[in-house]
Amino acid sequence: MIELLPPGAAHVVALRASGRVTAGDLQHVIDAIEGLKESQARISLYAEIDAMRWMTLTAVLRDLGYGLTQLGDLRRFYRAAVVTDRHWVRPLARLENRLFKPLEVRTFSNAEREPALEWVRHLPEAPDSADVGTTATAG
Repeated sequence: MIELLPPGAAHVVALRASGRVTAGDLQHVIDAIEGLKESQARISLYAEIDAMRWMTLTAVLRDLGYGLTQLGDLRRFYRAAVVTDRHWVRPLARLENRLFKPLEVRTFSNAEREPALEWVRHLPEAPDSADVGTTATAG
């Protein structure tokens, strides 16, 4: 099951995964992300995953499928905080941090929930004028 949590910032989707995660659970999160993308230029993710025991095959496939559809839109994602004390999650988060630039992924222990929320709530910096296609002219 996935429970959406109060994010505390307009650009954050926050969740807690526990027990068995199904494709329906993931669809609920995907819908929250896509809804937020309609109102925010960049979004961040916060996930507590210590109580999650397993994902159904259809959930894994839905997660992979959605992830693949977002590869061309990664610039919309800013930060992802993963809160866990399960050691096997940390190498996966480090791998995602390397693979999915410009998304910055960090792991935090359960004791670091508040610093994780503070970090993920940080607002993305405004893009430089060169990033948005405008140029200054001397006049």
